[in-house]
Amino acid sequence: MYNVEVKGLDKNFGKFQALKGVNLEIAQGEVFAYIGPNGAGKSTTIRCLLGILQATCGEVKVFGKDAWKDAVEIHKRIAYVPGDVNLWPNLTGGEVIDLFVNLRGKHDKDLRARLIRDFNLDPTKKCRTYSKGNRQKVALVAAFASDVDLYILDEPTSGLDPLMEQVFQDCVMEQKLKGKGVFLSSHIMSEVERLCDRVGIIRDGEVVQTGTLDELRHLTRYAMTVTTERTIEGLDQMDGVFDIAKESYGLHFYVDTAKMGAVINHLNGFGIKKLESVPPSLEELFMQHYKKVDTGEAGDANASGHPASFAKQNEREGA
Repeated sequence: MYNVEVKGLDKNFGKFQALKGVNLEIAQGEVFAYIGPNGAGKSTTIRCLLGILQATCGEVKVFGKDAWKDAVEIHKRIAYVPGDVNLWPNLTGGEVIDLFVNLRGKHDKDLRARLIRDFNLDPTKKCRTYSKGNRQKVALVAAFASDVDLYILDEPTSGLDPLMEQVFQDCVMEQKLKGKGVFLSSHIMSEVERLCDRVGIIRDGEVVQTGTLDELRHLTRYAMTVTTERTIEGLDQMDGVFDIAKESYGLHFYVDTAKMGAVINHLNGFGIKKLESVPPSLEELFMQHYKKVDTGEAGDANASGHPASFAKQNEREGA
């Protein structure tokens, strides 16, 4: 059974089409990452899931219910954390947490206290005194202290320091073990790689790739380093091998996943002493789809293994 089913979702703002035929499925107990630069359509998709925006075309269902028509019922079973939390300035953090948790009728005081301690939050302070990071903590504590079936998190660790990011990741893993679903939009690639079962990459309002990290890695190249007993010959003539470089520790090169077996068989003939292969990072997979945005084509796998930084890409794509 799916927590979320999105089929052929279009969303237009006047003449501008923000989402173009988006298809997504998120199963129960699954952590799904939704990645893309600013302006790609991530938050618009989330607002359609929350029933804040009505789809121009297509079907958006959460727990089998229509996200727009049944938004009130759906919200009883979800927790949402945006990337920039606004709180009531004259309430304390603890009062805001209690307000949100009590809306769902269930309140585990021990869990609430543990989360406040783990996130190092002072719940007695007025919200107007909180920094951005502390406002995020209030929202995260309220979300994870709630007994819900789906967490929708849109850049939830924005403003948190690395220690608090670790606490957040532990909370997500805890909910996953409980069989809860998580829809996570994040710019922190290491966070996504650690937490998520599947990844969806969105570009210019279209989901261009969806799958597990292992499935997506089949689309690009591995970095390989090899040391052999004898000098390797003929490697530069093999299909799927790129950027061969002789280093002090041996040969370094890139190989297409589909050609990996043939390359290793070839290397065996020269007496392999040491062989290392490194799968492409999620950032490299992401950049594969964005390095040719000017032409509107998905780029080939990055042979150099040194993608442009995510931050710089965001600056180019940001809206």
